[in-house]
Amino acid sequence: MNEQTLSMRLERVAAHVPAGARLADIGSDHGYLPVALMRRGVIAAAVAGEVALTPFRSAERTVRENGLDQQITVRLGNGLAAIEPGDGITAISICGMGGETIRDILDNGKSRLSGQERLILQPNGGEQPLRQWLMENGYRILCEELLRENRFDYEIIVAERAAAVMYTAEELYFGPLQMQARSPVFLAKWQRILREKQKTLTNFARARQAVPEEKVQDIARQAQWISELLTSTASIAVVEQSPAL
Repeated sequence: MNEQTLSMRLERVAAHVPAGARLADIGSDHGYLPVALMRRGVIAAAVAGEVALTPFRSAERTVRENGLDQQITVRLGNGLAAIEPGDGITAISICGMGGETIRDILDNGKSRLSGQERLILQPNGGEQPLRQWLMENGYRILCEELLRENRFDYEIIVAERAAAVMYTAEELYFGPLQMQARSPVFLAKWQRILREKQKTLTNFARARQAVPEEKVQDIARQAQWISELLTSTASIAVVEQSPAL
């Protein structure tokens, strides 16, 4: 992967960045995403933010080697602290971190958010608490994608500040739009997770040391939600395939 050939995951993230956006890519690593978007003429300007020195220098090098120093600013900063008011940011991408970490970045940097930005988030797990934060802070989920790359499932969540929206516990767990679409990759993911949950519950039952009941109940509830989702999906499929009388 480089600034010319993004991974499939980053290509899908890139697809949600609006044309003409002023992008802040937080945790930019090598700066591949903003550089690729600038080279393609998609964005007007960008800030590549990094908290660690080594990836900060990598991003600086990528930007410099592509002659984009005037259009892309690379800053060393913790989360949204890399954004300054004069940047006029209209889109923020945060990719490749745990959902709880992305949630904390957004929460700690709330004062840097104008509420006009599109958030393009790609958590590596922990999607539920991230969706919870979005709901509690007035963001509506506009789009959700799920893709599988190199044997890992990646979710992309696109959100914007909008009228108050309430999601159910199950919608926060599965993703409200994912639940509606029920794509093959979505169903395959949850079939795998269900097997893992069932295996965990079996191991708990065999454990010599007592497992906290609250933990057992939490995993059992999740397994039940997944089973009900998969069962209802199978029922819908049967009805749709049945010949009309």
